[in-house]
This record gives sequence, structure tokens and C-alpha cells, in this order.
Amino acid sequence: GNPDSILYRRCSESTLRKRRVETSKTTTTHSDENTPNNEEDTCKAKKKELVTLQTGTYWLTRIVLLRSIAFIYFIAFTVAYNQNKQLIGERGLLPCKDYLLSVKRYVGGKIDMSAFAYTPSILWFLDWTDMDANLDGIALVGMALSGFVLLTGTANMIIMAMLWVLYHSLVSVGQICQLLETGFLGIFLCPVWSLSQVPSRCPPSLISIWTFRWLIVRIMLGAGLIKIRGDRCWRDLTCMDYHYETQPVPNPMSYYMHQSPWWFHRFEVLSNHFIELIVPLFTFLGRRMCMVNGTLQILFQVTLIVSGNLSFLNWLTIVPSLACFDDASLGFLFSCGRGAKQAVLDLQAEEAAGRTPKPTRGMLIRRVVNVALGFLIGYLSVPVVLNLLSSKQVMNTSFDPLRIVNTYGAFGSITKERTEVILQGTLNADPKDPEAVWEEYQFLCKPGDLTRRPCLISPYHYRLDWLMWFAAFQTYEQSEWVIHIAGRLLANDTSILSLMEYNPFQGRDNPRWVRGEHFKYRFTLPGKGPQGKWWVRKRIGAYFPAVDLVALRGYFKSRNWPHPDL
Repeated sequence: GNPDSILYRRCSESTLRKRRVETSKTTTTHSDENTPNNEEDTCKAKKKELVTLQTGTYWLTRIVLLRSIAFIYFIAFTVAYNQNKQLIGERGLLPCKDYLLSVKRYVGGKIDMSAFAYTPSILWFLDWTDMDANLDGIALVGMALSGFVLLTGTANMIIMAMLWVLYHSLVSVGQICQLLETGFLGIFLCPVWSLSQVPSRCPPSLISIWTFRWLIVRIMLGAGLIKIRGDRCWRDLTCMDYHYETQPVPNPMSYYMHQSPWWFHRFEVLSNHFIELIVPLFTFLGRRMCMVNGTLQILFQVTLIVSGNLSFLNWLTIVPSLACFDDASLGFLFSCGRGAKQAVLDLQAEEAAGRTPKPTRGMLIRRVVNVALGFLIGYLSVPVVLNLLSSKQVMNTSFDPLRIVNTYGAFGSITKERTEVILQGTLNADPKDPEAVWEEYQFLCKPGDLTRRPCLISPYHYRLDWLMWFAAFQTYEQSEWVIHIAGRLLANDTSILSLMEYNPFQGRDNPRWVRGEHFKYRFTLPGKGPQGKWWVRKRIGAYFPAVDLVALRGYFKSRNWPHPDL
């Protein structure tokens, strides 16, 4: 009944109610704050689920493979355009017209299917009165088509088949055949007509992907087995003591790799055997191990690219290794939210929702074609596998005229010393005069001048420099085209000089005599060799004697070579 106590109770109840309301408001506020976060997290989770590519599909793999094949084609056709006229053109060192005529005589004097089967080339059906234009035309069309595929990442069977036919026409008269098999397999990656990057009606065939995997397995096993069965240095682990110095065209890194300690060279050989003989078998051990194989093979090829100029061969060997990766593993190469990656995500979402379209007649026919491809590659692989198992294994050989499935291998034997053919010319009338001044020609990339830094050109390829490396192992009688070069140099022929870096008689009289000298080359030791020199050399002797244009008249005529103007 005390007014003060009644007032106290009312104040307490009011305070309590306020606290409860505040607590309720606070709880409501916290709840409201948490709700958007939960929704945001849920959205993020759903978004992450949507942008995660599924394993086991190869839409993006196809794009990467097509662009990679197109890149190699583009380099190969560029090399052909820049060098074919000088090497196999109308007035080339080894004219392809002469080769085609010899094939024509061999098959009975007619250009028919037997001639085409012996040397598959569209050159048979072109006008031979201007062979240089034919060679340039093939190369330019190849560059245009491969450039289109490289830039767009899209192709169809028509474009890929045209590239294969064009390159086949050049391979038959002098090019690298590994690209032929890779390019042939690339045809079956594509739809017949569509130029969409992700053609929903033409999913990449697993059979087609496996043909690329089978290719990298054969390439690496072939390279590994030919080494084990070949040079003893691969078995006693000493080959890398010589390889960097004696490979066809060393680069600057070759010089420094050659200086590595002996134990590192032993490690390199062991690693080589592991990569080439063991790792390829990972292909058959499931998705993750297949990816391990692809990763190791690519890293191995990158190491070879860094340490030497082996044309585009190492780049080409990377291509089938890419087939070891599916969309989920290659998704990082593509931008999110648009383009090919988004198209693949949409297709996978439709498939997950059960909205996969029914196969059309064309899709069913394509499945039959893919199965037929599998059987064809399997059938053509039989002699190749038997060759791999044979103690008399041969490398870089084909058992079918179209070179669809081939044997491969590299460096089955290692040269222990580097020898070089150095071409020299003189203005002196008497080549035997001890006072004659002999001046040296320099090639674009191969060792010559002792002070010139080794070049770096891969994936490009100087074919004449490569051929000169082989010629140094032989005599000039075995490599007669070297004498052909000498005759052209005597006339200061601009065609052959375009394949060289330095002509000592530029702007002067033509040389009276040209000779070939044989030298042994070695890398200098860093800080210990002659200052500013990458190489030291020692003369072995004459490779071919001094020749002049008059003496070469009969030699050229007997071989049907165009003789330079006297």
C-alpha cells in the first residue's frame, strides 16, 4: 500500500519491459543481418556449383587441341613458304620436279593412282611449268587456313582435311611426317560443317581423344626404347655429357647446360628414361594419372625447347599430351561468364537437368565414323606395335602410304664429337697458292664463327642448317647437294645466299674458287676459353677440294642440275 513501493514496482516493470523489447529488437536485428549473409552464401554456393566444369567432357580440350595443331601447321607452312623455293623449287638444291619425274618413271611413265599412292601430293595435278608458284600457293593457303583456326579456335572437318592434304603434298617431297598423323587425328575432332567453338550437336568423341593419347604413348615409348636398344651411353648414363654440344643446332642455353656437373647429367639420363619409358603407361591408369602423364610430358618438352633448337618437333609433341586433360582441368584457360566456357556450362546444366536432345541421324552417323576411326588406328597400329617390341626397332618410319600411323624416335645414337663443314671462297686465281685468302660463309644458325652466340629460333626451323649437320657425318659423295651449294656460291646466287647470314663477297667480284673444310668444334669453358668465344675448333682436313664453275660443268650436267651462268 506504500506509494513509494508501488512506484518502484511500476518503474521496475517498465524497465524490464524496455529491456525485453530491446532484447527482442536486438535479436530481430541480428536475425535480419544474418539473413542476407545466408542468402549471399547460398547464392555463392550455387554460382560456384554452376561455374564448376564437370570431369569427363572434352569441349574445351577440343578447342585447345585445334588451336595447338593450327599453330604448328602455321609454323610449318611459314617455313615452307620461306625456304621451299631455295631447297626444292625450280632451281632448288634438290628440285621436287626431278623427284616427281623419277617416281613417274618408276611407276611406268604415267601419272595415275600408282604414282599418287607412291607419293601422295596434289603437285601431281598442278602445272609443272612454274613449280615455285605451286609450292608458294600451297604454303600460302596453308598459312591462311591454319591462321584462321589459330585465331578463332574453331574449325570443321573440311578445313582440317584441307590442311592435312596441303601439308601431305609437301611432306611427300620433303617435310616432317609427325605433323601428318597429328593433323589427321585433328580432322575427326571437328563437326563436318559447323564453325562453332562448341557445336552442341557434335560433342568431342572419346575415341578421338584416345587416338591422341595413343599417339603420345607411341611417340615416347618409341623414343625411349630406341635409346635403350641403341647407343651404349644411354645405358651407362653418359649421353648427356655430349648431347648439348653435339645436337643439330644448339642454342645459348645449350652452352650452359653442357657445363653442368657430371652427376646432373646422370640425373638427366635417368629422368629421360623415366619420362619416356614409365610415365606414358600412366595414361591407362585413370583420369588423375593420365593428367600426371600429360603434365610431365609437357614439362619434359618445354625443357627440351629451352635447351636446344629442335625445330617445332617438341612443340608438336606437346599437342597430343593436351588430350590427357578434360574440361575441368583446362577451364582456367578460358574466361568465365561468356564464350566457350559458358557454352559448355550451359550444355552440362541441360544434361544434368535431363534435357539432352535426342540424337539426330547425323549424330548417329558421326558415331559410326568415330568407331571406324578407332578400328582404323588400331589396325594400322599393329605393325607399329610389333616394331616397338622388335629388337630391330626402326624409328621415324611409316607402314602405310598416307602416313596415318607412324613409328617415332630420336637420338638413338649420340655423336661424341661435333664436326662442321665450313664453306670458304677465294678471289685468288690459284687455289693452291699458300698466299690465297680464303673467306668463310656463315649460315643463319649453325656454328661457324667462333665468337657468334648460338641462335635461338625454336619453333622456327632453318632446314639447310639442319642438313649441314647431317652432311658433316658423311662425305661429299654421300651428300652431293653440298657441291650444288658450292656451284651456286661461285655464281653469287641470291636464292641460296638468302639461306645464309653472311656472304663475304657481297658487293664484290664472284669468288674464283669455293672449298669445304672439315672442323671439330667444342664449347669453350666459361671464364677459361678465349675471351668472347663460344667455340674452339680444330681442323680435321678437306671436306671437298676447291672447285670452280668450269670444273663443275660436267658434274652439274650429269645430275641434271641447272648450271649457273659462266
